[in-house]
Amino acid sequence: MSGHRGKRAAQTQQRAPRSAVLVHALGITLAVAAWGYLVWAAIDFGSSARDGDSRSWWFLGLAGVGAVACLFVGLMLVARLVRTLGMAPEAEPTPAPRSPGGKRAAR
Repeated sequence: MSGHRGKRAAQTQQRAPRSAVLVHALGITLAVAAWGYLVWAAIDFGSSARDGDSRSWWFLGLAGVGAVACLFVGLMLVARLVRTLGMAPEAEPTPAPRSPGGKRAAR
């Protein structure tokens, strides 16, 4: 009989819950769809602003800021999804700070 009775490391890894993966995927899809719509709207507002509609410049700016925000949210959700799935590299622990001085000063 073997003296090793513990579970294997591969068996003890927890899988990401499907609901969390689904929520992240849905959020990414919505953020990218909103980004695409806002980019399309910014292009449309830009063309009408060049035709002389001064209010369209404000809408162009708002659509641009909204598109940037949607893309940022989408990328953050991708990062969280990668971390949830366990594909992100583990961070190495930082060593404890050393006290100034040598071995004698630490006593």
